[in-house]
Amino acid sequence: MKKKPKSININFSSFLTIIGVLILWQVVTYLEWIPNFMLPSPIEVGRAFISDFRLLLFHAKITLIEAALGLFFGVLSGVSVAILMDHFPRVREAFYPLLVLTQTVPTVALAPLLTIWFGFGILPKVVLIVITIFFPVSVAMLNGFSSVDPDELRLMHSMGASRRQILWHMKLPASLGDFFSALKIGVTYAVIGAVISEWLGGFEGLGVYMTRVRKSYDFDKMFAVIFLISLLSLILMALVNGLEKWAMPWKEEEEKNENETTRSIRIK
Repeated sequence: MKKKPKSININFSSFLTIIGVLILWQVVTYLEWIPNFMLPSPIEVGRAFISDFRLLLFHAKITLIEAALGLFFGVLSGVSVAILMDHFPRVREAFYPLLVLTQTVPTVALAPLLTIWFGFGILPKVVLIVITIFFPVSVAMLNGFSSVDPDELRLMHSMGASRRQILWHMKLPASLGDFFSALKIGVTYAVIGAVISEWLGGFEGLGVYMTRVRKSYDFDKMFAVIFLISLLSLILMALVNGLEKWAMPWKEEEEKNENETTRSIRIK
């Protein structure tokens, strides 16, 4: 019963902070401390969002399709690579440096090359998102696999468990926490990667829309797209949180037990 007021207060404080930022933003633009062409007011951004709402939804649909495909194949490739490296240590020694090397190349530098190689369609966008996502997923899964207790592994081996059984019953459940942590990062990377790839080459999507309004100096519409991208990322994060609670029901029980233990220690 004590937790509900606390969460309500936290949410209310966050809401007040957002309202305060918007009011301050409106005051700054109203007093023209910053030129209007550089920073449009929240009211102007809201009007631009409403006036171009249908067009924004159309481009957002394209961006979400690209992000979903890239996220799916990125997670699939990341989990597959992690399982392969866990089963074969020599493969891990040979290819792990290459995984790290893929993250040293800036996304902005890769996007034009992928556009040249694969054209202006959906393929270069999906490939860029896959490259961005599969590294954190594979590293997180490898960390989860290595966190399994060696004594439990020896017990499973002594009971005649196969590699598949050990993977399914021990290593995958142990790596779920790390997997969902990487997935929360991955969903934001997916949307950002899609927008960047559209920005550098494409016909449809929020990145293409941003390029068009930037060239026409409609900065209120630029801010409207930024808010829409942030909103989409928050929605995807909420979906991942819901999926995590469904896949890991024991996590809430562990958190409740930890809270009760800390409470009892404080009382004593």
